Amino acid sequence: MTTQDIAISDETLDLLRHVSTATLTTQLFKRGLRNVFLQGVAPLVKPEKGAPNLVGPAFTLRNIPAREDIDHVGVFQDPDHPQRKAVESAPPGSVLVQDCRGDRTVASTGSILTTRLKVRGVAGMVSDGCVRDSGTIGEIGLPLFCAGASAPLNLAKHHAVDMNVPIACGGVAVYPGDIVVGDVDGVVIVPRHMAEQVAKDAAEQELLEEFVTARVEAGALLRGTYPPSEETLAAYAQWRKQRG
Repeated sequence: MTTQDIAISDETLDLLRHVSTATLTTQLFKRGLRNVFLQGVAPLVKPEKGAPNLVGPAFTLRNIPAREDIDHVGVFQDPDHPQRKAVESAPPGSVLVQDCRGDRTVASTGSILTTRLKVRGVAGMVSDGCVRDSGTIGEIGLPLFCAGASAPLNLAKHHAVDMNVPIACGGVAVYPGDIVVGDVDGVVIVPRHMAEQVAKDAAEQELLEEFVTARVEAGALLRGTYPPSEETLAAYAQWRKQRG
């Protein structure tokens, strides 16, 4: 059985839609994972307050540097061009994650391909490169995280080669099937085999932090409150019980 065969429950996915990437990085740090947050990648459009996170299994696309004798506009006549094929192959509910080597000088997608992803039911896209047609893409409604906007087409710098293979994105290893979570801060990659327990512990952490925040707002000192002492934890347990 491969990692991609590990089932992820709807409950786990829903929990991940409502915890912050900050909380997830803390939970993964506790498990020994320090490099899980994509660098230089941000939401193209800032999510509305209270909006659920982008969540879904990674479907990856790897790009290498372009070469002028190979990467010309005529290659797009091939319906099996890897970039086009990835857009048509990413399963509904997945997140298309592109390895663009952090190159911000050209685009990794445009509005038409983004529209196709949206129509096919793909959950979103993540790229450590830029996008073109950024204003139009912002109105499509597909959650998209990238390095910014750049007008030149991908062929000027990128040669798409592989789909659904391990890649690097934003300096982080991304394996097919890993769970991608994106919020206002950016994107974190949760190893698929850890997702269920990480989601549960993250939800519990945020509930505790809600309690702690209320105490700090009421004037409590950090000592004994954050991190919580045994007394504070006992008070939290009682508060949690009362909330049901």
